[in-house]
Amino acid sequence: MALLTAVLAPAAGLVVAQVEDRRDARRRFLIMAVVSSVPILFFLFFGVLFPECPNGSHC
Repeated sequence: MALLTAVLAPAAGLVVAQVEDRRDARRRFLIMAVVSSVPILFFLFFGVLFPECPNGSHC
């Protein structure tokens, strides 16, 4: 749920800022989206794609 809200909040803010044509808000939400995507990508990369192999497994 935390990953969903970390992605949902900046995306919703970016859409609203785009619709209302607010440059300053758009820039802030874009920075917020980039910053919140770093931990998500870190989790997906090391937690899902490259998990530690169990003993006896041929990875």
